[in-house]
Amino acid sequence: MSKRLINLENISKSFDGNLVLDDLNLYIRENEFLTLLGPSGCGKTTTLRLIGGFETPDKGRVLFDDKDITALPPNQRQVNTVFQKYALFPHMNIAENIAFGLKIKKKSKKYINDKIKYALKLVNLDGFENRGVESLSGGQQQRVAIARAIVNEPKVLLLDAPLGALDLKLRQDMQYELIRLKNELGITFVYVTHDQEEALTMSDTIVVMNQGYIQQIGTPEDIYNEPTNAFVADFIGESNIIDGLMLEDRLVEILGVKFPCVDVGFGKRRPVDVVIRPEDVELVAPEHGTIEGDVTSLIFKGVHWEIDVMANGYEWLVHTTQMHPVGSHVGIKVDPFNIQIMHKPESSDERAVEMDA
Repeated sequence: MSKRLINLENISKSFDGNLVLDDLNLYIRENEFLTLLGPSGCGKTTTLRLIGGFETPDKGRVLFDDKDITALPPNQRQVNTVFQKYALFPHMNIAENIAFGLKIKKKSKKYINDKIKYALKLVNLDGFENRGVESLSGGQQQRVAIARAIVNEPKVLLLDAPLGALDLKLRQDMQYELIRLKNELGITFVYVTHDQEEALTMSDTIVVMNQGYIQQIGTPEDIYNEPTNAFVADFIGESNIIDGLMLEDRLVEILGVKFPCVDVGFGKRRPVDVVIRPEDVELVAPEHGTIEGDVTSLIFKGVHWEIDVMANGYEWLVHTTQMHPVGSHVGIKVDPFNIQIMHKPESSDERAVEMDA
C-alpha cells in the first residue's frame, strides 16, 4: 500500500461568513488518482485550492510528506495545477507557454528544450512547439496546460474540472489520456469534477462531498455498489430511492410489500431508505413478481431500454435489454443482494460519518 503523501487535518474554511468546509479530514496516497466529486458549492474546489496553496484554512493543517505546508505559497509546493480555463498565455507560442515555469527557475536552454520535447510527446502534440495558442482546439489547449504543469516535475498534479469545456467525445478521449499520463508519470493526481461518469472512469479513489462534508470515500466500485447514504446513491448514477420499513433482519417492507434482503442490524419496524439500481430491477410475468405494475414509459438507449413502471404508487426506473411496451402489466423482482438498506438521516444536511479510504 502506498504511503500517505497529503494529509488535510481538521480543515475548516469560510467565505463571507458562509462555512464551506467544516472539520474536514482527508489523506491522499502517493501515486493515487483521487477525485473530489460533488455538486456545485460542496467544497471540492476549495479543498483543491487549499492543497495548491491558493487558499489558507481558517482552522486545521495541510501536511505534505509529513511537513506542515499550510502557510507555504503555491510556488514553494511540489504541486502544479491545471485549471478549467487552462490559463495559457495567448501572446506566447506553445513552447514558450510550456517553458514559462522552467525559465522562472532559471533552467538551462538545453534542459528546457529537452523538457518541452518530452512533454509534447507525452501529451501527443509532437511538432507543435511553434504553433500559436489561438490556433489550437479546446482539447489541444488542455494538453498544453497539462504539458506546462508536468515539465515542472510536480509530485502532485491538481486538476480543477479541466474537461468541462470539451464536447462529449473529446472529453471521453481525454479521460483515457489522463489515466495513461498518470500511469506513465507515476505521480499523484487530485481531480475535481461534478461528473459522476468521469469520476467512475478515471479514479482509484472517489471522495463524495456535499455541503462541506465528506459523505463517502471509496473505490468507484464501492461508491456505486455500496453507497453509504441516499445522497451518494442518488448522486452516483441513477437509483430508485424508496421509503421502507425494516421489519426485522433480512426483511424489508417496500410500498406495502415484503422483500427479502441481506441487511441486518437495523432493528425491528424501523423506517429506512431503500436503494435499488435500475439495472437490478428484473421485469417478469406478473404472477412471478414480488410486486406488480404497469409500464408507463419506454425509451431506447442503445445498449438498454429505460422503462418506467408504476407499481403501488411509485414509479420504478428500470434498465433492461428486454423491451416491454407501454401499457404492459409486469411483475417486479429484485435479488435480495441488490437491495441496499440505509438509515434515514435525522435532517436533510445530516453530517455523514467519514470513512477510511
